[in-house]
Amino acid sequence: MKSIISVASTALLSALGLISTTMAAPSPAAAWNGSHDVMDFNYHESNRFEMSNWSNGDMFNCVWTPNNDSFENGKLKLTIDRNGSGYTCGEYRTKNYYGFGMYQVNMKPIKNPGVVSSFFTYTGPSDGTKWDEIDIEFLGYDTTKVQFNYYTNGVGNHEHVHYLGFDASQGFHTYGFFWSRNSITWYVDGKAVYTAYSNIPDTPGKIMMNAWCGTGVDDWLRAYDGRTPISAYYDWVSYDAPQN
Repeated sequence: MKSIISVASTALLSALGLISTTMAAPSPAAAWNGSHDVMDFNYHESNRFEMSNWSNGDMFNCVWTPNNDSFENGKLKLTIDRNGSGYTCGEYRTKNYYGFGMYQVNMKPIKNPGVVSSFFTYTGPSDGTKWDEIDIEFLGYDTTKVQFNYYTNGVGNHEHVHYLGFDASQGFHTYGFFWSRNSITWYVDGKAVYTAYSNIPDTPGKIMMNAWCGTGVDDWLRAYDGRTPISAYYDWVSYDAPQN
């Protein structure tokens, strides 16, 4: 299946905050309607995406390396591995920033204790902005659940765990969120499952995906058992700006 990042014609204005954000959310199932750019995950499209190549430190018990971002059968593969210096992991991100709108990913996370597979938007001090972030995170010790979270000016603690009714690691499913000025609604396979209304972030961010192993956060992720290589797979991603 093709991997797509769709950008409606109003994306730039939306990212700059010049479009009204009181519009209704587009249907997740209709995410590709309209005029879109199309990208296959058969290769790295360097004018749109970048591969992280540094260490976050802290709870991230690995170094991001482009060697762990690969493309197989039209899908992006993000791998947790190890070399002589320690663990390595993969992170893939857009170069552009995106604001209010509908974000979706079709993915299959890693099933393994101590690891995270994610899809999210982020901007922060390294971008010259405040820390705003919206998350879809799979904690590998139990992939029958997905965790939603967000940060506004660095303030988080908005975690919500949704029970899926299936094991996400066993096949590809579509996850997403519609972000407006006053709320964030998360979706699973086109169905709205949770909405947050308090202290919503408002800074455009990069669309990001990563897979990593943790340290010092066993109460959250469980202890990592050192298993490598293990990989999360991403079939496609999309962004649609709010429509009139």
